[in-house]
Amino acid sequence: MELLQKKKLLIVDDSAFMRKLISDFFIDSKVIEVAGIARNGKDAIQKIKVLQPDVVTLDVEMPEMNGLDALKQIMSETPVAVVMLSSTTLKGTESTLLAMEYGAIDFVAKPSGTISLDLHKIQDELVKKVENAANVTMSKMKKTAVTLSTIAEDRKALVPIKVQKWSKNNKKMVIIGTSTGGPRALQEVVPKLPKNMKAPVLIVQHMPAGFTKSLAERLNQLSKIEVKEAEHGDIIRNGHAYIAPGGFHMRMQKTGSTYTIVLDDKEPPRAGHRPAIDVLLEDASRYNDFDKIAVIMTGMGSDGSRGLQKLKKNGNVMAIAESANTCVVYGMPKAAVETKLVDEVADLENIANAIIQFLP
Repeated sequence: MELLQKKKLLIVDDSAFMRKLISDFFIDSKVIEVAGIARNGKDAIQKIKVLQPDVVTLDVEMPEMNGLDALKQIMSETPVAVVMLSSTTLKGTESTLLAMEYGAIDFVAKPSGTISLDLHKIQDELVKKVENAANVTMSKMKKTAVTLSTIAEDRKALVPIKVQKWSKNNKKMVIIGTSTGGPRALQEVVPKLPKNMKAPVLIVQHMPAGFTKSLAERLNQLSKIEVKEAEHGDIIRNGHAYIAPGGFHMRMQKTGSTYTIVLDDKEPPRAGHRPAIDVLLEDASRYNDFDKIAVIMTGMGSDGSRGLQKLKKNGNVMAIAESANTCVVYGMPKAAVETKLVDEVADLENIANAIIQFLP
């Protein structure tokens, strides 16, 4: 029987202890082998040229050349799948978001600072994300020209749109769910939404606590609409976007004619995620006095598809999925399309327009 060739990993960290710890995580991996280690950004750039790894773990904070500066040079000279390791400090979360913009596939938050003696807590998450990143097509991390072939494949899985009582005069709510590759994808969508849009936007991005606040602040700087990390009791207003904070499922409740945000850290994670998109979509399905525009974008797994099924059973819903053509990871949108409940498949750069066409 032919053995599957393992993908090569380069580990970049200025701490010898951390390099050893991370290397040990992959001893039993059937798909990843550690091809080398590097002490800092400069060392990493040279090792990448020599070893040609499939994936790199890159520490953010290092002497001589930090992870961000190294990442910029790597992406311009020898693009490779990179998973960042960062701290949960304010500086660390901001650096992580910049890393996503520069082309990192994903990140893992160290549980307790630069040298985390308890790194084993995130072993499973790191291994899974590295294995996933090793299979990403790097061209997806660049802006791609629109090609219609993959969208055509996606469309084959769609059923004809059922004639709905879709009136532009009805109240609307936009719900967006995304995971791996999501921060960059959201930057392509949210800033294109019009300032005076007659709908609120509720966003679930799989991220740990702390990082969602930095993401919200970054999107707010770039966008015409107001973007904030959701807080318990926030009144849901048109022209505002609310990002579920890491560690909390986001729900809503109605008081009179007003809807407010409910944050829930009691219900366990769904398939490892809290917030989970399924929870928000299921919650929204309880109300049919507004139409829903559900958008599922790049990400691993199938979060969102169960919620979409529930949502479609109650009230008017338009479902949009990001095409395989632009997804960093075509997992969640694929699962959504396979429910046969998606009305439109769009490349990332066209998703904002796809949303706007359904708004008043």
